[in-house]
Amino acid sequence: EVQLVESGGGSVQAGGSLRLSCAASGFTFDEYSIRWFRQAPGKEREEVSCITSRNGRTAYEDSVKGRFTISSDDAKYTVFLQMNSLKPEDTAVYYCAAILFDCSGSYDLADYDYWGMGTQVTVSS
Repeated sequence: EVQLVESGGGSVQAGGSLRLSCAASGFTFDEYSIRWFRQAPGKEREEVSCITSRNGRTAYEDSVKGRFTISSDDAKYTVFLQMNSLKPEDTAVYYCAAILFDCSGSYDLADYDYWGMGTQVTVSS
């Protein structure tokens, strides 16, 4: 069974940190890129960060550059998103998704093969 399971969300004050995890199973992890998305109430789902383990390529949305760091533990089929200097505008449900293509491309949500159920991140001012 294919699964992507996010964890690590929670409530923090502005300036705090959280580390999200995305644990994958049921597919060949190193053939896929894993991208983090987030969706705030009333807003569209937006890209946050991406990693392609087979070539080490990473990508970040402009508003998180310098604050968020994506990494992967291929042996554990897990991708992490270290989030520092959190702001209230980072509040959202965070999802991870898997796609066969490289992180350098731009894709529609429908292009992603697998999705997790999400984890809530709430940042208070």
